[in-house]
Amino acid sequence: MKKYTRKNLAKSIAAVTALALAASMLFTCNKDFPNKLKESTKNDTLGINIKNRKVLYIIIDGVRGRALRSLSAPNISKIVKNSIYAYDALSDFGTGTVTNAGSWANMITGVTDDKHKVVSEDFAGNNIAAYPTLFSRLKQANTNYRTVSIAATTSFNTNLAADATFQKTFDNDDAAVKDAVKDELNNEDAKLVVAQLHSAELAGESSSFEDTDTKYTDAILKIDGYVGEMMAALTARKTYASENWLVIIASNKGGAITPDPNATDFTSYGDATRNTFVAFYNPRFTTLFVPKPETNNIAYTNTSINFGYGGSKITNATLQDPNTFNYGVYPNFTVQALIKTPPDAFYYPTFLSKRVETFTGPGWNMFLEDGNWTLNTSVSSQAHGTALNDGLWHKVTAVFDGKNRQVRVYTDGVLNETQTMNGNNPNNAVPFKVGYTTGDDDDNLSILMTNLQIYNVALTTQQVSDYACKTSIDDTNPNYANLAAYWPMTEGSGNKLKEQTGKGADLLVSATGSWENFSDLSPALCPDINASFFRLVPNNVDIPFEIYQWMSINIPETWGLDGKSWTPVYSDIKP
Repeated sequence: MKKYTRKNLAKSIAAVTALALAASMLFTCNKDFPNKLKESTKNDTLGINIKNRKVLYIIIDGVRGRALRSLSAPNISKIVKNSIYAYDALSDFGTGTVTNAGSWANMITGVTDDKHKVVSEDFAGNNIAAYPTLFSRLKQANTNYRTVSIAATTSFNTNLAADATFQKTFDNDDAAVKDAVKDELNNEDAKLVVAQLHSAELAGESSSFEDTDTKYTDAILKIDGYVGEMMAALTARKTYASENWLVIIASNKGGAITPDPNATDFTSYGDATRNTFVAFYNPRFTTLFVPKPETNNIAYTNTSINFGYGGSKITNATLQDPNTFNYGVYPNFTVQALIKTPPDAFYYPTFLSKRVETFTGPGWNMFLEDGNWTLNTSVSSQAHGTALNDGLWHKVTAVFDGKNRQVRVYTDGVLNETQTMNGNNPNNAVPFKVGYTTGDDDDNLSILMTNLQIYNVALTTQQVSDYACKTSIDDTNPNYANLAAYWPMTEGSGNKLKEQTGKGADLLVSATGSWENFSDLSPALCPDINASFFRLVPNNVDIPFEIYQWMSINIPETWGLDGKSWTPVYSDIKP
């Protein structure tokens, strides 16, 4: 999957902040613990709060939220009129492969795979015993609660519903699951009824998860019909008038679809495998649609040394060992950094180098030339990059590919020029340096630079392209092990830029260095996003939390739940 690896991510910080403030009115973190569902009915003149609270929980595997929205499924369309609901909900927002098993575990334990450790379909090596399921928690809360799991997949019941009062499996037979749920809803003692339907997942796997695939969409519409039948059975209960049911309809996960070549969202929101539907329904709820945040114009926000080039403002950062990055004849290494220059023309100031003097002797230097940047090196002719002088952040990459006798330069992941490598030895006794070096011109220049990476291999054009928009690197990047050094350069204070891999040394900043905060919109970048950005919509881990709150079950901090409670607005409760 290419999520997190392309350009033009979206969402302005201002928009995120506004949405976060709005969302804070809808949900509460599990560390707060007050039961917001209970508090929301404090002026309950109709006696809703004293009714017997129960839950019908329908899990619809493989139903992408956006696919469901495109179908206007009749029964679910009725249900959302009295629901908190989202078509852009998330199974999770991690970076691991999405599985049915892991998604179910999120939905039944209320924690992510960081805790429950379900990362494969066979549940191997899971840690569910440390993070018990809904069925286990309810059994502990009250042994008289009747909890039921009726599933279309054996592994669901075997691994997640062992503590249910009653469980039944109908392998790959949603119709039988639906009929069994209808029968169970005739039981007056039912407290929690879980139905797991799997036919849409099977249709997507055998055909595709595309909105236009009739095999897939027909499966979703058939499930919608099953939902209608189960809802009819629920409202037909003899005791229904004295009960207060929360109905939850939720996808466990979405499914992979053909990438849109014009897509600009490469966050978890744009990952079709994580795209789910969630509805929390009660006939007394006011409809509340939860949209995903906008994913355009996400600002790159951080801090950087201001590298000046004139007089008392001259600033550089230097390694102390001059032998570092001496790779010899026909070297194989890559230099990469994020840089922001002013919107002007500058002539020949160097911003990265390992050379006695710019343009002289063995070694190399990367410099500005008019509005562009260029690599000058003793091992090839000059290799020209493209324009940087738009006042935006850009990623510059220089690849020394001794194996193929090439020197290549890239701007924002796009190959600009390739030169033939000669047999000169670029080694020298001068330390690697960021910023001003002897021979520089343009005293008025000042630049910002972050995310400096040196690899001990020549990255391929595909590898450069895949992660071009990223503003940091971690061990999820397949090239991480090949880093010889990595400096985020975002400390915010001090005169030391710390090397992060443990393989290299810190860069020491000259005494004139000053720090500058920034928050810039740059189309070439896809900045890292805080986890709270993905909690603006319901996540699968929210569902157990919501159920516990609905049933007035205390949630101690020791449970370690990752979910949040989504607070409904009742249509018939006086303010």
